[in-house]
Amino acid sequence: MTTTRTRGSHPPHHAEADRASWRLAMTATAHCLTGCAIGEVLGLVIGTALGWGTVPTIALAVGLAFLFGYALTSLPLLRAGLPLGRVAALALAADTVSIAVMEIVDNGVMLTWPGAMDAGLGDPLFWGVLAFALAVAFVVTVPVNRALISRGRGHAVVHAHH
Repeated sequence: MTTTRTRGSHPPHHAEADRASWRLAMTATAHCLTGCAIGEVLGLVIGTALGWGTVPTIALAVGLAFLFGYALTSLPLLRAGLPLGRVAALALAADTVSIAVMEIVDNGVMLTWPGAMDAGLGDPLFWGVLAFALAVAFVVTVPVNRALISRGRGHAVVHAHH
């Protein structure tokens, strides 16, 4: 017996898997955004407060975003009893592409928005553009994470350990 379907329709199990992969991608991206936002905000605040130029401030923000992103992935894995070497490898595999995309996007917005990098910590422009930049980075990174997860990469490598 053969079944027919209309062009472009998917079997129900495929649709469910597709929704699940989008949900997992959004969860992974939210996780990544948390680490990135902590590092990004901290780096931009420190650099701005110290009167650093754009390049060292962005470098600090990016470095801290990676540090906090990897740390947020590593802590539950360490609590689960995995050895440090395995945790480090999993965190690098899970988060590197996601954090890199997020950092390129949010720093790109900060750098191209007129006056954002020159605004002081008390200026609503600084905080408004930073919030907008992180939101744009989230939207851009979700499909990247979905593509990675669908290939068994990115957060898919740590999903079994949570």
